[in-house]
Amino acid sequence: MLRSSYFLVLLWFVFIALFSQFVEVTEKKEILGKERTVVTWWFAILVFLPLIFMATNRQGKVGDTMQYIRTYESMPSGFSAISKYYSGLTKDKGFYLTASIIKCIFGSDYKIYFFLIASFQAFCLIRTYRRYSSEYFTAILLFVLSTDFVSWMQNGTRQFVAVSICLLATQWMIEKKYIPAVITIFIASRFHGTALLMIPIFLVCVGKPWNARTLLVLAATLLAIAFVSQFTTWLDIALDDTQYTNVVTDWQSWNDDGTNPTRVLIYSIPAIFSFIGLRYIREEDDIIINFCTNMSIVTTGLYLVSMVTSGIFIGRLPIYASLYSNGILLPWEIEHIFNKTSAQTVRITMIVFYAVFYIYQINRWGYF
Repeated sequence: MLRSSYFLVLLWFVFIALFSQFVEVTEKKEILGKERTVVTWWFAILVFLPLIFMATNRQGKVGDTMQYIRTYESMPSGFSAISKYYSGLTKDKGFYLTASIIKCIFGSDYKIYFFLIASFQAFCLIRTYRRYSSEYFTAILLFVLSTDFVSWMQNGTRQFVAVSICLLATQWMIEKKYIPAVITIFIASRFHGTALLMIPIFLVCVGKPWNARTLLVLAATLLAIAFVSQFTTWLDIALDDTQYTNVVTDWQSWNDDGTNPTRVLIYSIPAIFSFIGLRYIREEDDIIINFCTNMSIVTTGLYLVSMVTSGIFIGRLPIYASLYSNGILLPWEIEHIFNKTSAQTVRITMIVFYAVFYIYQINRWGYF
């Protein structure tokens, strides 16, 4: 069942691609003061259904699934015990409190727990891509082929809940409505502390594409790579007395040699395209694309640093920005930077390349 599901999900996208040619799946909607073509809600959910099913029924050998199961089973099953349980928590209290409430209401069946979490994550991602991506189907397909749906919906579940909450603040971030954006991000940080990183990220990314702040990010990235030993020493000091104390020591003792360079290259493609086609991005001057362009630069910077430090720890941070660059910016770039013939060639090449990467990763993890 485990092996076949990772193959069948690819067939599902082939079916959906064919199905969408015979049924009207789009509608007009005003978003950020501009009329845009978006997919209907029923189609958006239909595309995503297998990912919810797989996240709900995943087996214990997939990532940290067994750890989530054991933690859920150890939670109190009655509301009277929640207060004592909550007082004993030391980090990410929002996530564990929510999980314990789920158990009190729905019982000890962890599949219901997984389903509710996956459904919330799906809602946030569907809402974001439906509103802001010019090609919703491609955005979800890249979410699958990049193996993000495995890494996050089936592995880094707790952090992805925080990421999902941050997605709900997208419009506020783009429109520079700082108070509701920061409040939402703070709520997300109660589910996973790394969400606080989203505050400096979105402050860097609002405004014109390739602005001075993003250039500073690239400069800082190059400095971190050039002086990696000093950077890790500084990071160890900065994280002292936080829930991430000894992170540097841990990744070094685990012989964590950083994020795979192939993954770094794949996630850097939107930023590379944005540099090549910067003239087109500036001419369009779309507030969403400008924001996502800068997100692609942050994604590249974080991944480059993770390549020379830790894939387990630093490599988990770019997800706060990469969902914007992969699912929103990249499809737009292909459509607007290249002419019609070239765009079709680039799109096919991209899908083939991502599919090869997907098969390689899933096979390497032993899921095929």
